[in-house]
Amino acid sequence: MCAQKSPEELKSIFEKYAAREGDPEQLSKEELKLLVQTEFPSLLQGPSTLDELFKELDKNGDGEVSFQEFQALVKKISQ
Repeated sequence: MCAQKSPEELKSIFEKYAAREGDPEQLSKEELKLLVQTEFPSLLQGPSTLDELFKELDKNGDGEVSFQEFQALVKKISQ
């Protein structure tokens, strides 16, 4: 899972999905959905829905998830 990925790998994964549309430094909800479904499918097996996950990650409420916000998710699920 995430704990087995280096910070460089996580940044690379983030950038790969963020570059799909809009701001290459931010994940849209669709980009986050694709990233989670592809890279971390086990996240969707818990009680959280993708909408809840997105809301939790989007701390500043701008409708996108920055790498810093994404790192908070990785840290949380790696514990």
